[in-house]
Amino acid sequence: MVFDDVLAELAERRAEFREQRYVPRDFIARLKETGIYRAAAPARFGGEPLPPAEFLDRIERISVVDGSTGWVASFGSGLVYLAALPEDTQAELYRDGPDVVFAGGLFPVQQARPTARGFVVDGRWKYASGCVGADVLGVGIQSGTAGKPRVALLPPDQVEIVRDWDVVGMVGTGSFDLVVREVEVPREWTFVRGGASTIDEPLYRYPTIAYAAQVLAVVGAGVARAALDYAAAAGAGYTGVTGAPALADRPYYRAEVAACEAALRSARAWFYELSHEVWDTVMTGDDVSDEQNAHLRLAAAHLAKTSSEVAGRLLEVSGTAPINTGHPLQLLFGDALVPKQHAFLGPAMYDAAGAVLMGLPPTAPGFR
Repeated sequence: MVFDDVLAELAERRAEFREQRYVPRDFIARLKETGIYRAAAPARFGGEPLPPAEFLDRIERISVVDGSTGWVASFGSGLVYLAALPEDTQAELYRDGPDVVFAGGLFPVQQARPTARGFVVDGRWKYASGCVGADVLGVGIQSGTAGKPRVALLPPDQVEIVRDWDVVGMVGTGSFDLVVREVEVPREWTFVRGGASTIDEPLYRYPTIAYAAQVLAVVGAGVARAALDYAAAAGAGYTGVTGAPALADRPYYRAEVAACEAALRSARAWFYELSHEVWDTVMTGDDVSDEQNAHLRLAAAHLAKTSSEVAGRLLEVSGTAPINTGHPLQLLFGDALVPKQHAFLGPAMYDAAGAVLMGLPPTAPGFR
């Protein structure tokens, strides 16, 4: 299968991506072959939309091999944002096919000067993951609605990429800065992130912002799975410099590996259960409730938090070896930290979800 071949190639090249700090265009082309970048494109424009749980499973499998590549691939779901563009604009966007790679640096949102045609865009934006391999780039301008920024789309040749990504986790995502200087963007090439879709297909009735949170959380789950697999395999061999028993012969190590296994599987099962439940609601033609959206956001934040905790707990019980900067658990711990720190998945999501579940308005902007 193409997907398995791509995973095998990724296993051979992940160190290369980490070293150069981005996933290159030639491997983005390989990901296109798997259908990742048409999985959220409208069927009417040649896309092959996947039910969210199926897409999430693919991103998780990629992330087990390499979290950075899983993170970049996860933005294949970002085309659900672009469904808010006018239909004619989308027809132009997909003119050469549905495998469109979108990357964006939306914050800090910058003021843009209105013109008769649209907006003059000028500024610098952070964290544009996957921008080096993107076919179209988005930047956040002025206020949208309900805490959702307006996004201006530009071709890559109108954007400068500043390669200043220097981090401890997800090193290979190429989350560089974007700089745009006095470029006029037509109004029809802008949209409100999370705004209503102009395309009436099932995927675009699934909660957009919740889906964006899910695709990031599941990257953490893949990284945590890789950490568990490593801990189980390495436990029998590592004895340390003191001559103490192998890790697998220590009761506290076995117990912690088992506890982490239970924690990850539990959080992951709830996460996927909710995704299937909400998709069933969409497919029956019913509206997704505020409570269902809150559960999706909560389960995503919980999975990201659990995944990070699993990687940290495994590192903690693995002796002195993980203090080496190149140790697999050290690298996985850094990768697992990133999803939990994302604004979509941080501690504020627990408060916002709790408010909705108690019949109150969400306390976080752009919660739905």
